[in-house]
Amino acid sequence: MYTLDFNRPIHVHFIGIGGISMSGLAEILLDRGFTVSGSDMKASELTDHLSAMGARIAIGQKASNITDGIDLVVYTAAIHEDNEEFAAARDAGIPMISRASLLGQIMANYLRSIAVSGTHGKTTTTSMLTHILLQGELDPTVSIGGMLDRIGGNIRVGASNLFLTEACEYTNSFLEFYPLYSIILNVEEDHMDFFKDIDDIKNSFHTFASQTAPDGTIIINGDMEHTEDILQGLKQKVLTFGLEPGNDYSARDITFDEQGNPSYTLLVSGQPAGSIALKVTGLHNVSNSLAAIACAREIGMPLEQIRQGLLSFGGTHRRFEYKGSIGDITIIDDYAHHPTEIRATLTAAKEYPHDEIWTVFQPHTYTRTKAFLKQFADVLTLSDHVVMADIYAAREPDTGLVSSMDIVDLLKEAGTDVYYFPSFEEIEDFLLTHVKGHDLLITMGAGNVVEIGEHLLNR
Repeated sequence: MYTLDFNRPIHVHFIGIGGISMSGLAEILLDRGFTVSGSDMKASELTDHLSAMGARIAIGQKASNITDGIDLVVYTAAIHEDNEEFAAARDAGIPMISRASLLGQIMANYLRSIAVSGTHGKTTTTSMLTHILLQGELDPTVSIGGMLDRIGGNIRVGASNLFLTEACEYTNSFLEFYPLYSIILNVEEDHMDFFKDIDDIKNSFHTFASQTAPDGTIIINGDMEHTEDILQGLKQKVLTFGLEPGNDYSARDITFDEQGNPSYTLLVSGQPAGSIALKVTGLHNVSNSLAAIACAREIGMPLEQIRQGLLSFGGTHRRFEYKGSIGDITIIDDYAHHPTEIRATLTAAKEYPHDEIWTVFQPHTYTRTKAFLKQFADVLTLSDHVVMADIYAAREPDTGLVSSMDIVDLLKEAGTDVYYFPSFEEIEDFLLTHVKGHDLLITMGAGNVVEIGEHLLNR
């Protein structure tokens, strides 16, 4: 394993430096005095920002970008061995590591590290913790998988020994991490283009939990059916959280305000510890906040600072994000692309002021759509009306084995009012003539479906 030492800055070259995560890691290294270079296929605000900080950026990925003096090359999962820049670095004998490995190496240079994992809720919980840590003036370095207004993006470079990051299970990226505090929000079937089955996923989360520092703490959802399997044989300290009684951190007397935001009485070891109010919707965010509270208290923060930090958090981009209104019609955008996430979003929407709910759903990847076809149809029945867009392929080829029409057919069988259009323009034209009154319009999916709501607001 390659070892990165903040006390010995070197020249690190990034293949694909313009990505949101890669650019953030490059910024951390620049702040620590490293020499940074990198390439990307096109210039962007992110590459311009890195250039202004002193990075040498090349547009286009070619062998000539690999120059003398480079000590380490970092590449993204999108870069393959036939990439000529990758091949040039390999042929030159330069040490090479993945983006996830670099993130793990950066984390190891901080005395206190927090890794937030789980099938759902990572970005929101990491953002909640960011607000809490900033409320306590702990000056953390933060890496988030989404955009957070409080830090002006997805990365914050702090001066303390505290590091906070999301830990994604896809391709077992989080197995590069050895945190002091490991948070496991939930474990479900997902990314079935990589994992074989739920047992394979549980094994990965067990390994992730086992890599928590011996003197660290595992903070895990105690409501899961998989909790005991994940913790089996582990010796680290464990704290549980969840909506059910019996967890170390739980909630009772949950109520919702007129905007659907929950408040509750916090229970610590079954005893009332104070009241908590959130500015984000849904029961799932009560659970996320309990994980954040457990972690913040474990590192020594007082409850009042935690309470104020949570109250200052109004959500991240693409997580039940208010986009605007057309008359009395409210447009919300949400990243949900797994049946559990969709259920949480639509359940939260029920508490939001509305007449009827319209959901424009764009499935994300063919393998996920095929694996959860019936579950997608089941949860989408929670919406009064559903408009289906074509599947967003992302990294996958179209196998021809599944399409959005398969979900449409199941929704029709269930009696749901459902429509399908092959283009965003047709969807927008339809919505303009059918959504009315105080209806709530939600664009939903991990692809580019957000553009529909934005186009409607511009029109």
